[in-house]
Amino acid sequence: MNVPVEMPIRIVMIEDDEGHARLIERNIRRAGVHNEIVSFALGREALEFVLDAANGAESHLDVKLLVLLDLNLPDIGGLDILRQLKENERTKRIPIIVLTTTDDRVEIEKCYDLGCSAYVKKPLEYDAFAHSVRQLGLFFSIIELPPT
Repeated sequence: MNVPVEMPIRIVMIEDDEGHARLIERNIRRAGVHNEIVSFALGREALEFVLDAANGAESHLDVKLLVLLDLNLPDIGGLDILRQLKENERTKRIPIIVLTTTDDRVEIEKCYDLGCSAYVKKPLEYDAFAHSVRQLGLFFSIIELPPT
């Protein structure tokens, strides 16, 4: 009998604020998530990485992706990244969780209209931010990702 082997999940974090990136990773780890986290401060580099993975680059074989996306990036807008990934046939099923400081209703609706899986507002207060990310880490431990 063949038992399907679960593919590992690689978390792609697109966050230009180094302090936020460290805080996010530390609290995901505190939640018991030990998946590989690949961090990008620039959106274009992250987009290229995800597209390479979707096109079967050897370094990405047998790995599912989950994207954490900040909207306010220095080189390309997070909405542009979200749009490009959701319009691409090979990347449209990759879960994308927007994790940003913006709580503008119009922007939240736009993210969902473009296909984000979840929208999480980063609290401005440190302890609340850490708690939110730990909760997100717990969420990661129970979700099922679509087949690649």
